[in-house]
Amino acid sequence: MTIYQFLLLFLLWVCLPHFCSPEIMFRRTSVPQKRILGARVPRSDGKILHRQKRGWMWNQFFLLEEYTGSDYQYVGKLHSDQDKGDGSLKYILSGDGAGTLFIIDEKTGDIHATRRIDREEKAFYTLRAQAINRRTLRPVEPESEFVIKIHDINDNEPTFPEEIYTASVPEMSVVGTSVVQVTATDADDPSYGNSARVIYSILQGQPYFSVEPETGIIRTALPNMNRENREQYQVVIQAKDMGGQMGGLSGTTTVNITLTDVNDNPPRFPQNTIHLRVLESSPVGTAIGSVKATDADTGKNAEVEYRIIDGDGTDMFDIITEKDTQEGIITVKKPLDYESRRLYTLKVEAENTHVDPRFYYLGPFKDTTIVKISIEDVDEPPVFSRSSYLFEVHEDIEVGTIIGTVMARDPDSTSSPVRFSLDRHTDLDRIFNIHSGNGSLYTSKPLDRELSQWHNLTVIAAEINNPKEMTRVAVFVRILDVNDNAPQFAVFYDTFVCENARPGQLIQTISAVDKDDPLGGQKFFFSLAAVNPNFTVQDNEDNTARILTRKNGFNRHEISTYLLPVVISDNDYPIQSSTGTLTIRVCACDSQGNMQSCSAEALLLPAGLSTGALIAILLCIIILLVIVVLFAALKRQRKKEPLILSKEDIRDNIVSYNDEGGGEEDTQAFDIGTLRNPAAIEEKKLRRDIIPETLFIPRRTPTAPDNADVRDFINERLKEHDLDPTAPPYDSLATYAYEGNDSIAESLSSLESGTTDGDQNYDYLREWGPRFNKLAEMYGGGESDKDA
Repeated sequence: MTIYQFLLLFLLWVCLPHFCSPEIMFRRTSVPQKRILGARVPRSDGKILHRQKRGWMWNQFFLLEEYTGSDYQYVGKLHSDQDKGDGSLKYILSGDGAGTLFIIDEKTGDIHATRRIDREEKAFYTLRAQAINRRTLRPVEPESEFVIKIHDINDNEPTFPEEIYTASVPEMSVVGTSVVQVTATDADDPSYGNSARVIYSILQGQPYFSVEPETGIIRTALPNMNRENREQYQVVIQAKDMGGQMGGLSGTTTVNITLTDVNDNPPRFPQNTIHLRVLESSPVGTAIGSVKATDADTGKNAEVEYRIIDGDGTDMFDIITEKDTQEGIITVKKPLDYESRRLYTLKVEAENTHVDPRFYYLGPFKDTTIVKISIEDVDEPPVFSRSSYLFEVHEDIEVGTIIGTVMARDPDSTSSPVRFSLDRHTDLDRIFNIHSGNGSLYTSKPLDRELSQWHNLTVIAAEINNPKEMTRVAVFVRILDVNDNAPQFAVFYDTFVCENARPGQLIQTISAVDKDDPLGGQKFFFSLAAVNPNFTVQDNEDNTARILTRKNGFNRHEISTYLLPVVISDNDYPIQSSTGTLTIRVCACDSQGNMQSCSAEALLLPAGLSTGALIAILLCIIILLVIVVLFAALKRQRKKEPLILSKEDIRDNIVSYNDEGGGEEDTQAFDIGTLRNPAAIEEKKLRRDIIPETLFIPRRTPTAPDNADVRDFINERLKEHDLDPTAPPYDSLATYAYEGNDSIAESLSSLESGTTDGDQNYDYLREWGPRFNKLAEMYGGGESDKDA
C-alpha cells in the first residue's frame, strides 16, 4: 500500500465520524525534514534522488448534500503551523464557489457552505487556500489546492427516457421470447451505496409477460398467445433504487405490446354449398359470381389462391383470384347452352399462398366448397349449321339457278320458324337472292367471272316470332370459269416492212391474251384468215407467232399500207377464236433495216407559228372565257326581286301618298275621262316594282267603243288580265293575323268582281257620308243610265 492510499484511508476514518468538526492541521517544522518518497532511483551520474517534505499536509473535504439546517453547513478548517493565534495571519479562499457558495473565516480558517448543495448538479468543487501576513499581505505559505467532494444521498428516483413504449412480438411465440428492453436511469452516485442501483419489476401485464430484474428485458411468460383472441397488451414496469429494498425510490413506465400475425389459421368457407345462376347467352369471360374463404390472419398470411379441383363443369367455367378482395371470381370459359345442360357442379378449393412450416401441425391450410351453377334459358337467335358457307358455280348458269342452301334453326325449346334474307350492303348489284323460307340462294342476274370472281355475301336468319333475334353468316360464292372469251392481241402492234425486205424476213412477233383462266393454262394458235401473197404467220407454239414476208421488195409509192387479218384461237372447250388485223406500213429503211421514212411524201405546213403568236392566241381565248363567265354570273344575279323590299309589301294595286287630297270638292285630283276614252290609254307597260325575267311583246287588245260604259271597260280589262298568264299579279290576297272589327263598308277589293254574274248595287255608298257622295253619283247612276 502506498503512502497516499494510507493517508486517504486514515483521513476517511478520522473525518467520517465527525462531519460537524473536521479540521486539517498544517504544521511546518523548524528544520526542513526530508523523506524519501519512494525507492531509490539511481541517476545516470550515480546519485540518489530525494524529495523534500512539504510544510502543507493537504487533503480533501467531504460534504453531505441536501443539507436542511437553518445555519450554514460547516465544511472544515484550514490551519497553518505559522498561526500563533494572535490574528497576525489571514486565510484567503479562491476557486469554485469561493465567496458565494463557500466562505472562510479569515482569522480562524473555518469553511462553511452558504446554501444547500445538490450533488447531481456538481459532484465536487476545487478550491485554493493561502495564508498571508495581515500586515504585510505577504504569503507565509504557498497557495495550495484542495477538493470539497459532495457525499450523495438517495434523493433521485429512477426515471425512464420514454413515458410510453411500443413493442411487438409474434403471436404463438415460445415462453421467454424477448419483447423489448427498458432502461431507467438514477441521478444518484452509483459509486456510493445503493442509491443508484435499480431493480425492475412488473406491476401490470402478468401472467402474459415478465421482466428481468437486473436488465429490464421484457419476455413472454405464456405459451401460444393467439392474436386472434387478443392483440393488444399493456404492461407497466417499475424501476426501484436501493436495490429494490424498502425505502427506495421508484419510477414506472408503460409498454404497449402488440402481437403480430403469423399464419396459424387456415382459410374456411362459410358455406359448404354455394348456388349461382347464369344466363345461357352470357359471353365467354363473363363473371357470374364469387366465392370467398375467410381467414382470421391478416396481410400476406391471409392471402388465398382459388382453383377448381373437381366437378362436371371444369371445362365450362374458370375461377380467378381477386387479390384486392381475396375473392374467387367464377367466369364463363365456354359458350353455354340451356337446351344441352341446365346444371353444373364445381368443387372449389381455397389455399393459403404463404404457409409457415412451424405451424403445419395446426392442419392443412386449405378448404373446399361445392358450387352449383344453374343455367337460365333466354330467347336465343337462330344458329346456322356452319360458321361460314362456300358455294362454287359456273359463270354460264341461267338466271334463277340455285347455287346453294344455308340452314339455320332456333336452338330454343320453342323452335320458332326462321326467315332468311340477304344483307344488301354485301350485294349492292342485287346479283343474288335467297328464298326466305328454306334458305336457297339463287342468281337474279347473269354472272361474269371476268368482272368479279368472288362474291362475299351475308345471310341473315331471324326468328319469325321475334325478328329482333337474328344471326348473320358469311357466304362466299366463287365463280368458276367458262371459256366464253376469245383471245386477242396482247398489245397494239405498230408494224412496218422495209421496201428492200426479202422473202422470209421477220417483221413482227405477236402474242395474245385471254380473259378466261382454264385449268390447263392458256394455249393459243395463230393463222391467217386467208392466203396472203405478201405475208405469212408462223406459230411458235409458245403462245407467240412471227409475221414473215413472202415476196421480195415493197413499193410504198404503190401501196403504203397492208392489212393482215390474223386468226387467234384457244385450246379450251368450246373453242373461242377472234380475228385481229395488223396494219403494216411500208417504209424506207437503211441497209441495217432501220426505218427512215414511211410516208409517200413529206407533208409540210405552209407556215409555222411562232411561240409568241401561240401565247397571244391563248391569252385572247382566256380573256373571252372570262368575259363570258362574268356575263353569265351577272345574268344569274338578276333575279325577280321587288323594288319595294318592305315585309309589308302586300302587292295590292294600291299606291299610298302622303297627300290626303282635297276631298269631294277637288275635281282636279282624277280625270275620269281617261277611263271613258280607252283610245287615250297608252300601251301596256311593265311593272316598275319588280324586274321582269323575260321580255315579252305586249299584246294589243281591241279598244272598247267610245261610248262603252266604265264598268264594262273594267270588267273587260279584269277578265283579260285574269286569263293572261304573262300578266304580273297586280292583285294579290293578303292574310293578316288580326283583321279588326267588321266594317260596314265591307270589302272594296275587286278580286271577286270578275266572278260576279249580276250587277252590283252601289247605293250603300250614299250612307257613308258626304265624302262618298261623288262615288255614289258615279256608280249609283249607272243603273239608271242602263235602264234608259
